[in-house]
Amino acid sequence: MTEHSDSRSSSYVEAGEFNRDTRYLTTRITADGRDGYPVEAGRYRLIAARACPWANRALIVRRLLGLEDALSLGLCGPTHDRRSWTFDLDPGGVDPVLGIERLQEAYFARDPEYSRGITVPAIVEVSTGQVVTNDFAQITLDLSTEWTRFHRPGAPDLYPEALRAEIDEVAGLVYRDVNNGVYRCGFAGSQHAYEEAFDALFARLDWLEDRLTTRRYLVGDTITEADVRLFTTLARFDAVYHGHFKCNRNPLTAFPALWAYARDLFTTPGFGDTIDFVQIKQHYYLVHTDINPTRIVPKGPDLSGWLTPHGREALGGRPFGDGTPPLPPQPAEQVPSGHSPLAASPL
Repeated sequence: MTEHSDSRSSSYVEAGEFNRDTRYLTTRITADGRDGYPVEAGRYRLIAARACPWANRALIVRRLLGLEDALSLGLCGPTHDRRSWTFDLDPGGVDPVLGIERLQEAYFARDPEYSRGITVPAIVEVSTGQVVTNDFAQITLDLSTEWTRFHRPGAPDLYPEALRAEIDEVAGLVYRDVNNGVYRCGFAGSQHAYEEAFDALFARLDWLEDRLTTRRYLVGDTITEADVRLFTTLARFDAVYHGHFKCNRNPLTAFPALWAYARDLFTTPGFGDTIDFVQIKQHYYLVHTDINPTRIVPKGPDLSGWLTPHGREALGGRPFGDGTPPLPPQPAEQVPSGHSPLAASPL
């Protein structure tokens, strides 16, 4: 059994197949505080990393719902070692609110014997310095359904009750074959396991291509949680997964509908303005030394295509439903200029 310092958890390869450790801290922050952690403005801090696709989901949802003032944000750097993500982007390498150098410290504050993955996203209670939850799938759902008192005026409904069963079904298939599927390709320990994951990945991408040829969004006619979950993998596909993880039947740009769909979301406020391609490439190519022992970060691909017209408006749909787009990112949370074609654009 071989351990991997994966951006999600202490996952491993056993009998050739990549297995993700999904034993998360499942304590929830809810409106009624039933787990001992009620929703309160300023009480918690979201710790994320722009490089990580799972944390990127929380960044997008927080932006779309306008929770910036209620839930502060701490950003780790793009690389980590086997111990922990670190706050090397902050002055002195210390998170200015929590006063810690490593996210590991917040996990150990919750449980000194904690032995699972030190993962992002994590929500930390500021007063105690303890991680409350790192259950990435539930975090975004709770931001949508439990934090409603602090949603901005015009916030979209990303998890509409009437569509939840379909959203959950589609998101489950996307997680199994695409979100986690690229990792099953990249960390496969045998040819058979790799090819099995590869075939499942591209079968699902073909299915998504068909689905998105006639509809603008995955479920319903507005952006939902399902779109957020797919987008963060698509944004990394050509930059990382196609080459680094050997997901190379064809690039995202070869899927007409999927590529247009990804560009549509990328240029939607709240999505592309959270994407840092420099940090994304640094993370995967520098951290995964078992896959990339030279630690050389590729110069490509050309990212200018992300801003080309997508034409998806012809399919109808209303991105934010009866709501409105979020305001631009706060200055301290903007992606650095040059790290994304959108960051260097007047859009």
